[in-house]
Amino acid sequence: MIPVINPATASTFIEVPDAEVEHLDAAVAAARRAAKHWATHDLPFRQGIVLRLVDHVRANIDELARLVTLEQGKPLAKSAGEIESGLRGLERYASWDIPVEVIRDNDDELIEVHRAPVGVVGGITAWNYPLLLALWKIGPALITGNPIIVKPSPLTPVATLRLGELAQQILPPGVLQVLSGGDDLGRAMTAHTGIDKITFTGSERAGKSIMAGAGPTLKRLTLELGGNDPGIVLDDVDVASIAADLYWGALSNCGQVCAGLKRLYVPRHLAPAIEEALAEVAKGVTVGNGLDDGVDMGPVQNAAQFTKVRGYVDDAADRGADVYFRGEVPEGPGYFHPVTLVRGVDDSVPLVREEQFGPVLPILTYTDIDDVIARANDSDLALGASVWSSDEQRATEVAERVEAGTVWVNQHPMLSSDVPFGGVKQSGLGVEQSIHGVLEYTNYRVLRIKR
Repeated sequence: MIPVINPATASTFIEVPDAEVEHLDAAVAAARRAAKHWATHDLPFRQGIVLRLVDHVRANIDELARLVTLEQGKPLAKSAGEIESGLRGLERYASWDIPVEVIRDNDDELIEVHRAPVGVVGGITAWNYPLLLALWKIGPALITGNPIIVKPSPLTPVATLRLGELAQQILPPGVLQVLSGGDDLGRAMTAHTGIDKITFTGSERAGKSIMAGAGPTLKRLTLELGGNDPGIVLDDVDVASIAADLYWGALSNCGQVCAGLKRLYVPRHLAPAIEEALAEVAKGVTVGNGLDDGVDMGPVQNAAQFTKVRGYVDDAADRGADVYFRGEVPEGPGYFHPVTLVRGVDDSVPLVREEQFGPVLPILTYTDIDDVIARANDSDLALGASVWSSDEQRATEVAERVEAGTVWVNQHPMLSSDVPFGGVKQSGLGVEQSIHGVLEYTNYRVLRIKR
């Protein structure tokens, strides 16, 4: 069994099964049986079933939200919001057509491009948004005719297991299954000859391992990996009007957002004003148990990540950084890290160089726009980035020079299910969301008829 820790108490609140290879084999066999029937249903039928699933999950959202908070730590309202966001995405996917593309239709030939289900999908999710990430994978897989086996993070498996139970009341057998387990189970899924595609959200290190493991079977892959997103503030901003958006762009979900703002570059002469404005926002943030009323931010999700984040801050301070703001945290157990703002750092410090994934924001200064763009681009990760300015054209010109899967202007991050989301460089492969993400769960099938 796997003990699941409540990060607000640092104690086990439940244990879940630790699935092994024989359980995976049984799940794959069931999924392959289901695939023969699920794929034969037309798109409107599958979309209708998915909409029934949405209604059923929404009817149980309070229970699921509580489970997310217990295992992940975020405030209860944020947990409900995470689930609702995922359900709205499924509703959107269930409204789209997947048309046949006609390349040629004349007296000599008919050539059509169809989209066929890729087969059995293995979905592996991360611990920062356990149900949102699962729904991002479940919806496109089911709508395009694929059964899916979901493996949640062993740190946050409970809500996803419950989602799987609810789905059994709506979906045919074998169409959606959830297996809880550790890294060994993930490796087994990646290598399994009966799984045709892996869709994964997590670190670039794990993504590289999955890519290597999928090689022998040439699995289709969608990898949404880490980010070390820069934000570049231009010298024409109204500091007061952007301070809250900058803060929450960096530190929502306790800073545990793949596409969160991780490195903030500000003009040197505006640095004092921006630093003070961010500190004023931070002073109003209440950190605590996500089940309590009035809490804005919960704990770091797990002990290892808590130690890692604290190590980044301590290392930066040892190198001469000014940790100029530390928020308050509740006394007692739990992985509560204070909201922390750091200045006086350069790009070589690990806090800046690596993805910290916690409630800490380093603030760096610049004097030359070409230089700061080069510094922003000097990373192996390129998931997202942002530019902040009162001049849209000027901001756009800078944004077009920044290397990232998404570059936002005057916001960070902003995701919606009709817009593709994915990284470049070592931040991923392929995209999720949008019709482009949905079609990643299909193969091309060309029909070419001689007349």
